[in-house]
Amino acid sequence: MNTFVQRFGENILGSLHGLDRLRLRGTKRLLAHVGGMLCFLWHERVLLKDFGTYANALTEEVRRSGEAVAAEHERPVQYLASSAIDKEALARQIAKRDEIHDGLICVLKTVEPCWSYEVHRNRERKELELRGGQRKCLHLYHYFLDAQLGLVHVRLQTWFPFSVHVCLNGREWLARHMDREGLTYERRDNCFTWVSDWQRAQELLDDQLRTNWPKLLERLAQQANPALPKLFQTHPVPYYWSAEESEWASDVAFASRRDLAELMPRLVRHGMLQLGSDDVMRFLGRKPDGPGARFGRFAGEVVSDWKRRVEGMRVKHRLKRNWIKMYDKQGSVLRVETVINDARDMKSFRPKEGDASGAVHLQPLRKGVADLHARAQLCQNANDRYFNALATVEDHQPLGELAAKVCQPVRKPGRRARALNPLAPDDAALLEAVNRGEFTLHGFRNRDLRVLLLGATPSDPCEQRRQSGRITRKLRLLRAHGLIRKIPKSHRYQISDQGRTIIAALLAARHADSAKLTKAA
Repeated sequence: MNTFVQRFGENILGSLHGLDRLRLRGTKRLLAHVGGMLCFLWHERVLLKDFGTYANALTEEVRRSGEAVAAEHERPVQYLASSAIDKEALARQIAKRDEIHDGLICVLKTVEPCWSYEVHRNRERKELELRGGQRKCLHLYHYFLDAQLGLVHVRLQTWFPFSVHVCLNGREWLARHMDREGLTYERRDNCFTWVSDWQRAQELLDDQLRTNWPKLLERLAQQANPALPKLFQTHPVPYYWSAEESEWASDVAFASRRDLAELMPRLVRHGMLQLGSDDVMRFLGRKPDGPGARFGRFAGEVVSDWKRRVEGMRVKHRLKRNWIKMYDKQGSVLRVETVINDARDMKSFRPKEGDASGAVHLQPLRKGVADLHARAQLCQNANDRYFNALATVEDHQPLGELAAKVCQPVRKPGRRARALNPLAPDDAALLEAVNRGEFTLHGFRNRDLRVLLLGATPSDPCEQRRQSGRITRKLRLLRAHGLIRKIPKSHRYQISDQGRTIIAALLAARHADSAKLTKAA
């Protein structure tokens, strides 16, 4: 991120990184599987033959309670014949029409698919059995203008297991915080094009992750339907809160629309033509198991696509159900956004489950709100890597000036390093090897380059040492020219910010045909 800002800093007002759209799910875990549901019914002394009557009574009580909240606040209750209707747009329209600035806006009802239970007759065993599966039931949407969060909605399933979803927006939340702090800003739709104090605004976004999420979400759930706790008064079944979908956005605000409009086509072209599948996988934290296994055990598909929308241009890179995308917002904001829909496909360092004080290992990311910090860190790292890749977009600096930095000998304390010749096969192969996408995240080692430049590792130990020495001298040469840097406390190296720009330009020029170079000159 810093590399991108340094390169285009003269045109940039400021940047913000934080939560955008966040959908959280509350699950009564005991009721989320057949065994737990049967245990609950046993405690409630409900026979399977009476399950339908019992469940209908609870559903009716939940529905009445949800509508009673609307009646108490004198707000409309509206049934939607189709679940495809844009409910948020409708809620905003009602809030504008009725001049609602705080509190409940409306309650929307619609029938939608859900996971629930039915009682079936097992003819072979001649008994009733409870089965879970997909079915449809009534859902209640409560839309609020919350004093802390801004626009938020609570979606409640009115049939067992009474799952609840809370959808909020981090930028809406930030606007409320800035209003209380007295910060002035210019907001268009869901982004900020100007803020009087960018640093303070970023601190407020960071504070969102320090929220007591269970307490906040329980408040919203009870505010939408006070009857829920009463249904489980005898045998309490608490909600377990998890992040079902999350969007983490990094916004860079440009000083003028023209600056971003001139840059955006180049960024889109770079994202579609220069960023391959291996780059996308590195952005999202995938790494190979070793030399020769570029993608490890990955057995999915990476898809990149481009679309022109009303708001502007958008590039999206999808890896299974997670993706990273770049687009221009409101003409003057460049947004890079990492979306996690499947947390199990991401990994973070944490102790094993149930051993909080144990050693940390690379484990699958958990969906629970306790791991929101880890999720935010993974997403920000992905956004930073994407911005670093964008920083290498074609430069207007003459190639001769870039090449002059490495095409002449340099002298470091006590040692002279020869000039590089990017048109020579050996030096070109070295530059292409260190510039490979799989080294973006964790860097490369001497042995990684040996496999790429010298082939399979020989069995003779003496020959292995000779090859290792050759690669060491090449690494020393690249370090002397400032193209790579050593990662502290490791045997790995990464391309420096300066090296990323120079190597990308030299390799692009090397692969360009003479007609294009002549025309460009």
